[in-house]
Amino acid sequence: MGAMARTYEHPGEQAHPDPIRLLAVRDSPLSLDEVFGAVPDDAAGGTALFVGTVRDHDEGAGVAALGYTAHPTAEAELRRVAEKVAAEFPVRALAAVHRVGDLAVGDLAVVVAVSCPHRAEAFDACRRLIDDLKHEVPIWKHQRFTDGTEEWVGA
Repeated sequence: MGAMARTYEHPGEQAHPDPIRLLAVRDSPLSLDEVFGAVPDDAAGGTALFVGTVRDHDEGAGVAALGYTAHPTAEAELRRVAEKVAAEFPVRALAAVHRVGDLAVGDLAVVVAVSCPHRAEAFDACRRLIDDLKHEVPIWKHQRFTDGTEEWVGA
């Protein structure tokens, strides 16, 4: 999308041996504190957090509610995505949790966080994590609109 590729090489900075601290697909409410609390690291100078919430509209149509359904392989695919991000960026710690089931407007649908030595790396890694999660993890969204119509949106 026109973004320049960045190279992250900093002398003396190596990724944590196991930077993936929390991964889950669950049917209970998500916690910002849980996800943020999973990624502190003494060598991390930057932590980026992304929170996806259910909004009240989509492309001009009012959203009444929605539900997420996950394929049984969703957690394994989430791990694959997380491992790829951790390998491509100097990730010190990473966490990602996605909700399934019925959600109301304002509910948290997904929370991801990444800690890296520097802020630019943290922002870039967090963006890659949420973008790849949305495109590669088999979680589907069923939107119910205020006019009575509905639609399924694939991951």
